[in-house]
Amino acid sequence: MIKREIHERIGKLKNLINRHRYLYHVLDRQEISDSALDSLKKELFDLEEKNPEFVTSDSPTQRVGGKPLKEFKKIKHPDKMLSLNDAFSEQDMQDWQERISKLLSKKEREGLDFYCELKLDGLAVELIYKNGFLETGATRGDGIIGEDVTQNLKTIEAIPLKLEVPSSKFQVPSKLVVRGEVFLDKKEFEEINKVQQKQGLPLYANPRNIAAGSIRQLDPKITASRHLDSNAYDLLTNFGQITHEEKHKILKALGFKINKNNKYCKNFKEVFEFHKFWQNNREKLPCEIDGIVVVVNNNNIFEKLGVVGKTPRGAIAFKFPLRQATTQIEDIVVQIGRTGAITPVAHLKPINISGTTITRATLHNEDEIKRLGVKIGDTIIVGRAGDVIPDIIKALPELRTGKEKEFKMPKNCPSCGFELSRSRSDRGSATPISSRVLDRVGTKSGKKSETEALLRCPNPKCFARQKKSFCHFVSRVAFDMRGLGPKIIDRLLDEGLIQDPADLFNLKEGDVSQLERFAEKSAENLISAIQNKKEISLSKFIYALGIRNVGEETAKDLADKFGSIKKLGKASFDELQRINDVGPIVAKSIADWFSEAKNKKLLAKFEKVGTKIHHQFKKLKNQKLIGKTFVLTGILQTLARETAKEKIRELGGEISESVSKNTNFVVAGLEPGSKLQKAKRLNVKIIDEHELLAMLK
Repeated sequence: MIKREIHERIGKLKNLINRHRYLYHVLDRQEISDSALDSLKKELFDLEEKNPEFVTSDSPTQRVGGKPLKEFKKIKHPDKMLSLNDAFSEQDMQDWQERISKLLSKKEREGLDFYCELKLDGLAVELIYKNGFLETGATRGDGIIGEDVTQNLKTIEAIPLKLEVPSSKFQVPSKLVVRGEVFLDKKEFEEINKVQQKQGLPLYANPRNIAAGSIRQLDPKITASRHLDSNAYDLLTNFGQITHEEKHKILKALGFKINKNNKYCKNFKEVFEFHKFWQNNREKLPCEIDGIVVVVNNNNIFEKLGVVGKTPRGAIAFKFPLRQATTQIEDIVVQIGRTGAITPVAHLKPINISGTTITRATLHNEDEIKRLGVKIGDTIIVGRAGDVIPDIIKALPELRTGKEKEFKMPKNCPSCGFELSRSRSDRGSATPISSRVLDRVGTKSGKKSETEALLRCPNPKCFARQKKSFCHFVSRVAFDMRGLGPKIIDRLLDEGLIQDPADLFNLKEGDVSQLERFAEKSAENLISAIQNKKEISLSKFIYALGIRNVGEETAKDLADKFGSIKKLGKASFDELQRINDVGPIVAKSIADWFSEAKNKKLLAKFEKVGTKIHHQFKKLKNQKLIGKTFVLTGILQTLARETAKEKIRELGGEISESVSKNTNFVVAGLEPGSKLQKAKRLNVKIIDEHELLAMLK
């Protein structure tokens, strides 16, 4: 970007961040996630770091929090309550170390060590003690003036009303200033939301919102009912402490609650190990954390580093990988699925989310694009959590430059030119676009839309559809024909050597070796790889057929229920519906597929080319999980997900892809998705990977 564009971008970022910070800190409202706001702040910080001439006093990087609420008495802090800059990667941390090292002597750089604290997701407060007794307690406010919430803070048992005196030699000064975090643990959060649900009230989004709202209650009895907790993390009064670690030891001696998981780290290697450990284990904590705080341990060095804007140079928040972040849409293209469904896909400016670089995100359909109001060139919030694919959550039109472009869905198939049809997303009844017949189907958010429908290419011979079908057929979870990739499939289709998947088994070396750039040996290897896959399990064969709405788990259930492809083909609609997780839409898809003449011919062709389909019904030596249904969400560290599923099945358990009141256990790994929240709402038992392993022994 040129300087003028950078200046405009900074201005728009400042306005947007200030608006959301006001909603969050002053009004206790939240329209975008913490991760998304952090991402916007990081972009602004980076732009200002590279273009310091554009830094102004009203920038969010130069201020803390919002204005105090009018309902509370204002109170001035003895010293400014500062905020921290964020780091999201080891490289960000290395950059921070490089920046502060330039301000230190060689001896100071060589002796640099750190104290690491868990970054609690709560509300910062300041406590002032006079002659050993709590006199005032205030929120951060704008960093200079906060809100007097003393009576509310007195309801929190973790905050001492009177200081402890460790020994007769220990003298408590007449004035003591302490800073800490007020937060709500996960268990209490769930209990409060249960009450909200019973009363028909909206659920709270996260524990931090409840903590902030509770501290700002005018009636202390309401605050007391929320059972808030608190950890102290800083001591402003001088006891002769040399290190930040000593501050925590003194605070503990005075009777303050200190987070027991905080740790001294002698170098960056230990800092990174500490960060990684808690990234992997944060779900085990009773409270929410979103990273760690890394503080230069030596107090003299910390003071020497000073403050830049409203941020101390000697400390930084090392956040966990974002589950949401902001980036820009570089283009929107459509892809054609094996069933003919036309899906718009956003090509994104690369962004790292949850440790993975994301470059694409689905926009689902035309109605979703209209609902989001996105344009090519827009800045958007994109999210990824656990087993959920990248998803565009929100557009930020406030950051538009005027260069953004509208996207329009094509009227004809980009591959074959056929006029596209609109259809119900799962029923397959189609009508041409020109008739504008629109249907009611559910959106991914669960809301209903009068206009939402999928676009489909109705041409069964469409090259793009055929290619997708073949790629699905040869994939690892189907026939697993390794070496038969998309480029080879393209060439086989171009030459007319294959019309349907069964044709693959009729290919001969001579058919392939004559193709350009195909050596005799490579042709031999390809044919051998195909012929070696003639034998397949029934569940994989069913999945390979590409029946709409039939995934791996449904294919396994169908195989266990019917035992052969012939019995499945004769199954009635009612028989199909009685299978676990098979509703009317899926049952209709299966019945329709087996009723079509071309599919009957395809099955006969598979039999003719010698495909052997086998199925072995479960022989359970130990049936301790029989009748139990499991749902897996998030990342498992010890077991591969497929291995975990197989082990559950071996013990008689069943796997479901969705959480319902009939689910017995939800196994939550790292970064669990929305299934975890649904399990909590339905009071389904949630277990971690270690508990699952114990059940599988």
